[in-house]
Amino acid sequence: MWKFSDIPYQRPDVPKIEADYRAATQGLAAATSYAEAREAYLAQDRALRGFMTVFTVAGIRQTIDTADAFYEEEMKFLNRAMAQFSPLMKRANEALLASPFRAGFEAEYGGELLTKAELEQRTQSEAIVADLVEQSDLEEAYKLLVASCSVEFRGEPCNFYGLLKHMEDPDRSVRRAAFVEWANLYKGVSERLDELYDKLIAVRLRIADKLSFASYTDLAYAGMGRSAYGPADVEAFRRQVRQVIVPAAAALRQRQAERIGVPSLRYYDENFVFLDGNADPVGGEDVLLPIGRRMYRELSKETGEFFDFLIDHGLFDLETRPGKHLGGYCTYLPDHGAPFIFSNFNGTSADVGVLTHEAGHALAAYAAARHQPIMAYFHSTAEICEIHSMAMEHFTYPWLKDLYGAENVEKARFAHLAEAIAVIPYLVCVDEFQHRVFENPGMSAAQRNALWRELEGAYMPWRDYDGNPFLESGGFWMQKQHVFLYPFYYIDYALAHVCAFELYGRMKDAPAEAWADYMRLCSAGGSKGFFELLALANLGSPFADGAVARAAGHVIAELDGYTWPKP
Repeated sequence: MWKFSDIPYQRPDVPKIEADYRAATQGLAAATSYAEAREAYLAQDRALRGFMTVFTVAGIRQTIDTADAFYEEEMKFLNRAMAQFSPLMKRANEALLASPFRAGFEAEYGGELLTKAELEQRTQSEAIVADLVEQSDLEEAYKLLVASCSVEFRGEPCNFYGLLKHMEDPDRSVRRAAFVEWANLYKGVSERLDELYDKLIAVRLRIADKLSFASYTDLAYAGMGRSAYGPADVEAFRRQVRQVIVPAAAALRQRQAERIGVPSLRYYDENFVFLDGNADPVGGEDVLLPIGRRMYRELSKETGEFFDFLIDHGLFDLETRPGKHLGGYCTYLPDHGAPFIFSNFNGTSADVGVLTHEAGHALAAYAAARHQPIMAYFHSTAEICEIHSMAMEHFTYPWLKDLYGAENVEKARFAHLAEAIAVIPYLVCVDEFQHRVFENPGMSAAQRNALWRELEGAYMPWRDYDGNPFLESGGFWMQKQHVFLYPFYYIDYALAHVCAFELYGRMKDAPAEAWADYMRLCSAGGSKGFFELLALANLGSPFADGAVARAAGHVIAELDGYTWPKP
């Protein structure tokens, strides 16, 4: 049986791949029947699958060890090759959209294929190849910079994620000391981060201009496949968050301060939920993976088969190590029909989140690839994909006793729900920050920091950095990698939280029906538009008036029902 670690890597023959892809595009343009057009399109699909598989293998291995010079160079090569694919894909989309057999494609694959092609057509051009290469190089420089940051804390080397573990220590002095080191790490590279962000803003504006978009925001929305809604809808959603979620989160933070016995909640207290300590997982990777396997076998036939596949093929890299890229993600190897989960375990509830949230992404990719005939439909837009992951976090509540220990079940469930509410204001704060930055791209670094501090006041009025000069001046935004790597993505988490809350409400009353809705959503992949996929899962629009209150109301009420001993 193959393992991910055994997959051979060989630099792809890019000229041959391009030639195969170009020939398939010419075949599509010259087709005299739908059968010929279809075969040419599928030939394009096969060529792109192979390239994306090699690209993903190299990308995973480069994030596993950012100090690996071989994969660092390979990613530079592959990023350039990917940029060169942009005009080829543009011509492929032109051939598809101009085909006299469009009706045949729509009849077999649905209209979303053509909608995707139209959006991609607007975001591709030979004129931006050099800019895409520059953007990729800047993003790689960001990854290497933050991955190289480390400090010795209490006798051990810690990166940003290692310090976050210490910021949950029952001893407040330890939490504060870890917080100071964490902030200092960012302060130490802040000038370089500002420089990289300035350059990323400039190249993204240049790309938008060359593609004739009115703004980079419009390009970003098109690039993320948002054909059904725009910035005005997102602003209406943010307004609902300010009205409904911010007061609820503020009340949660006040009760948290009382619960842990501090007169005023500081930032380094926010992840410390209970006076006698947070509910931490029962172990690391060697303990949690077998529990995860049993959990998914018990949850459903589909999830048991899926998680066995992940473990049997070694499709994880979970433990944090020096030089490893920050964060976590799920990606997909098209030629192997295989998701891959990457993370940095740190002994906190975030580790359980990997086995639920990232596994939700992985299940959706696994299911869609086995139900959808073309790679374009293996993934949906990001806000739908985040429903897959966030809903799975709720579906796995019955196994909290195994993941945290029976004595910690209520603490774990409360902490998860409380964080799901409390994080939404931060998510939309990041989103508005990015909108405002690209509305005023000439802002200086100091002006960006001031903007962040202003938005924190609106969305997180409880936030207190205990006088730390760097963070009090607005430097906190720098810790969010999405701002650098995935612009305008972050709102998708907030939209998905609200949809997952709605699904969670149905889980309480009709779990079998909720699970059927969920699997139908996963299996559909990206074969339908945003609102059509929501309807497929019996979910409402998060933009509709009152949607946030309706979806989150039962969660807020559940949290209000918990009582904890006072110190």
